[in-house]
Amino acid sequence: MPLRTALLSTATLLILSGLAACQRTPPAAGDATASTVAPVPPHRVSATDAVAEVKASMHRFLDARSFHARMEMDGAHPMTSEMEYVAPDRYRITLPTGTQTVIGSMLYMQVNGRSTRVPLPPETLAPWRDPLKLQQAQQGLSADFLGETEIDGVSAKHYRVRNTVPEPVAFEYWIGAGGLPLRLRHDGTDNDGRAYTVVQTYARYDDPAITIETPR
Repeated sequence: MPLRTALLSTATLLILSGLAACQRTPPAAGDATASTVAPVPPHRVSATDAVAEVKASMHRFLDARSFHARMEMDGAHPMTSEMEYVAPDRYRITLPTGTQTVIGSMLYMQVNGRSTRVPLPPETLAPWRDPLKLQQAQQGLSADFLGETEIDGVSAKHYRVRNTVPEPVAFEYWIGAGGLPLRLRHDGTDNDGRAYTVVQTYARYDDPAITIETPR
């Protein structure tokens, strides 16, 4: 396989993992692991209020100036990755094969000790910033409040969210203080019928200490 093709395949691995949420989707399943999520007795929240709270949280997420995200994928192709984002178009993605940095429309890649630059089409970046297509999903969104929890010691509201636009998808969504998402969890099956789980955990919103410079 040519080096350019191999590098592009590595770069798209994270995108494909996020977009897996748009494949054949069964109803979302239970909470994240007991070590990080502790249930708290719930109070009642109407379906209308739940949808309003989830939509407001999505808007805040899309407006964030910076954040840190950790993605854990279990299934046929388990993988753990981390991403830092600085608006409007800077990303640093840490994969098992190396660190990838995006500055504008240029991808700086490190794969197995080798470095290169690859131009990126503008549409390539959208799934990295919004892997579950939250911006579009709000048109056909429904939500149920499942109770209050703690994630890694942080108080959060727990929702089950479903939407029909642009594709049917269901996921669990935890909202922390300030109305920003702390975690997303999606359970589904890929095109080959293999089950997978994707958990994305968010932190350090609008942290000025997160900086992403052009690699030298």
